[in-house]
Amino acid sequence: MMGLMVSEETTRTTTPPTEQQPPAATAAPREAGAHREPRTAATRAWATRLVVVGIVLSALNLRPAITSLGALLEEVRDGLGMSGSVAGLLTSVPPLCFAVFGVMAPRLARRFGPAAVVCAGMAAIAAGLVIRPYAGNTVAFLAASALALMGIAVSNVLMPVIVKRWFPDRVGSMTGLYSMALALGTSTAAAVTVPMTDALGGWKPGLAVWALLAAVAVLPWLPLLRDRDRDRGAAPAVRPAASPEPGQARHDSSREESVRAKAAQEEQAPALRITRSRTAWALAVFFGLQATAAYITMGWMAQIFRDAGVAAGTAGLLLAVTMVMGVPLAFVIPRLATRLPHQGPIVLALGVCGLAGYAGLYLAPAGGAWAWAVLLGISNCAFPLALTMVGMRARTGPGVAQLSAFAQSTGYLISIPGPLLVGVLYQSSGGWGLPIALMTALMIPQMLVGWVAGRNRTVEEEAAR
Repeated sequence: MMGLMVSEETTRTTTPPTEQQPPAATAAPREAGAHREPRTAATRAWATRLVVVGIVLSALNLRPAITSLGALLEEVRDGLGMSGSVAGLLTSVPPLCFAVFGVMAPRLARRFGPAAVVCAGMAAIAAGLVIRPYAGNTVAFLAASALALMGIAVSNVLMPVIVKRWFPDRVGSMTGLYSMALALGTSTAAAVTVPMTDALGGWKPGLAVWALLAAVAVLPWLPLLRDRDRDRGAAPAVRPAASPEPGQARHDSSREESVRAKAAQEEQAPALRITRSRTAWALAVFFGLQATAAYITMGWMAQIFRDAGVAAGTAGLLLAVTMVMGVPLAFVIPRLATRLPHQGPIVLALGVCGLAGYAGLYLAPAGGAWAWAVLLGISNCAFPLALTMVGMRARTGPGVAQLSAFAQSTGYLISIPGPLLVGVLYQSSGGWGLPIALMTALMIPQMLVGWVAGRNRTVEEEAAR
């Protein structure tokens, strides 16, 4: 002890005065750092809240362009002089655009950052929805719809990426929040489009009014564009404590540096050979078949009820009931899925509900309309389940981006013929028996591939083999 004291005293007495830092000089940097670290933590917390708001508002806009058209399909057909086959083509445009434009999303995200791409996507939705009702002919209507659907496509693919990047420890709950907002936007558009059309005096303003919601969704992403390098780097925001203990800010800073280093290493890793993964293929086919069922439902279910003698306003409400079922279930199912080692049982339960709903539509479409709407709404919750499995079947952010782009683009390609074929069968047979038989037949392979996709695997493991 004495030796240590002597050593310390010797050090203090032998240090030249010129090498000693003035107290003010040493204290200032510490004080500046103490003020800077909380500001950095506050900035991270503020950005995280903006991302949550952006996710919710963006999700609200991912289906009104489709369900608002489904509720007014008869009026649009009459206004533009469409045949049943052309109307079937119109209901096939969404999955076609999702397949074509969705595959571009990872490349755009690497170059500009996911936030910038989603922001541009919301702007494209707003522009397309404003233009298409006043386009004047079928071709221009389809082109304006494609512009809006392009924005939806890139946002569809990047939402799981943003969730994985900013909330890696809350994939289930954030996917549930996103899916719940998506279902809310879908059901709201189905429910209020017809009454709003009556109030506004025609189907054109009734469709165009949804552009306002998309314009609002642009706003929360704008402040995040200033930090594009960080947004591109796949490093999630580290959620700071509300009142950090002494040294906690430095700990958070070190943790974030570690996360950034790991993320940078992941970004530099070679791309996966995703087509080698059986799970990726199963998830893509499952995604495609559930999308087929969803777009047939959104495009044609209101017409099925109207042809059965249900009033147009009630048919819109029935479609809204189908869509609104996803609001609570889209929050519950992803959270349940992340707690299970195998998501196959959820796939089977949703499939059974779909089979029961189709049987009801065939046997008594008007008599049990509300029950069939509820059953088909439960079945359509295969979509948030598929999104959750995208986040669970890959370990890294880049892996999720690749799997999301592959599963959604391939899946939407698979779903393209379904709505078109329903329109052709409906026009050629003059009834809904054959289209409903087709929907029922497609549900069986959806349940089978969903079981395979639900196994506890990652695409990185399978691609490595």
